[in-house]
Amino acid sequence: MFDPKIAALAIFSGAYLCFIFLPKRRTLIALAGAMLLLLLGTISWREAFSAINWNIMGIFVGMLIVADIFMESRVPARFAEIIVDRAPNTAGAILSLCLLTGFISAFVENVATVLIVAPVALSLAKKLKFNPVNTMIAIAISSNLQGAATLIGDPPSMLLGGFAKMTFDDFFLYQGRPSIFFAVELGAIASFFVLYLFFRKLQEKNKAIEIEQVRSWVPLGILVTLIIFLAGSSFIGAGFTHIAGLLCLAAGIIAMLWKKFIAKEKIMKSIKSLDWNTSVFLLGVFILVGSITVNGWIDVISNYLSSLVGSNIFLGYTLIVFMSVFLSAFIDNVPFLAAMLPVAVSMSDKLGINPSLFLFGLLIGTSLGGNITPLGASANIVACSLLKKEGYEVTFKEFAKMGLPFTLTAVTAAYLFIWFVWSK
Repeated sequence: MFDPKIAALAIFSGAYLCFIFLPKRRTLIALAGAMLLLLLGTISWREAFSAINWNIMGIFVGMLIVADIFMESRVPARFAEIIVDRAPNTAGAILSLCLLTGFISAFVENVATVLIVAPVALSLAKKLKFNPVNTMIAIAISSNLQGAATLIGDPPSMLLGGFAKMTFDDFFLYQGRPSIFFAVELGAIASFFVLYLFFRKLQEKNKAIEIEQVRSWVPLGILVTLIIFLAGSSFIGAGFTHIAGLLCLAAGIIAMLWKKFIAKEKIMKSIKSLDWNTSVFLLGVFILVGSITVNGWIDVISNYLSSLVGSNIFLGYTLIVFMSVFLSAFIDNVPFLAAMLPVAVSMSDKLGINPSLFLFGLLIGTSLGGNITPLGASANIVACSLLKKEGYEVTFKEFAKMGLPFTLTAVTAAYLFIWFVWSK
């Protein structure tokens, strides 16, 4: 007898295994898996449409256009030159980019952050003639980490803020105690040493290089204006909106119109060169994840985790954090977090403790777990797709080599901080 619930899990699992072993066919696999789910009726067309994060899609496509024109302006190449000239060595230049990424990501969605910084990183790699893979991975995971630091940095933070009725200030000081921001920053400091270990050997002294001729500063103006609007839009209401996606699409359209009518350049070549392959892949992944959500698998996992806790507060907290880390490495953190938030509160009520302990631990686990694999977060997928466009393939093993120690270090530091501050 056909069981839609089992079919959804089987197709999801099969697709993700194929992503691992057949990375060059991932778009075709994602599309085939999504179509199979729809044809079998394990997810309806309406549910599939709702499962797609259209906000992320808008950010991705809009920022692809802005980033492409930004790159063509030669401004990123000029920034790369400045970083090269002022950093003591190549390692310092790369780590400076990671710090810049973290700062931007605290105020701008992670995918947009990666697309903003990526052109600079790729220009830097070309200037110094080194493989950009590790640098792009470092940028992606730095973005995912700092996105959890503030209410406006990432959708999971917005989701927690809306659920717990937290304000922007509450992420810094909540109920008289240090809040999420300080836990994330402690994790960032600890994990920064992991990045240093990866790049410390790049001690070559940077040589003065020719000054890049900037073609136009207008794309930079568009980009900076977009960042300001993205940060400002995050304060409008709690929870999720599509404002960020619409702003990025609007910026993309403005950038194309500027290129066509002001710069008098052809735009069709630029449109064709955009990474539409990854756009289709993202659509397929959203539907795959949506299928296991609508068929109750997230709830099954959540309820099972709740039953394991019993009356042991430390065990419950530890399970919530590290189970979230593991699951978020493979599935989208937004539906998982949405399902787990009420479970965390219920568990807290039964144990008679402040729910902030489990809620904050849940946010840390779900936000940072995606850093383990190239498919764990949209920012990772985007970073890998940009590398692919440059001729570099990123394997699961290659990504996890940096992502796993970075994640475990950051999570452990934040996990201990939250426990000592909020367990009493």
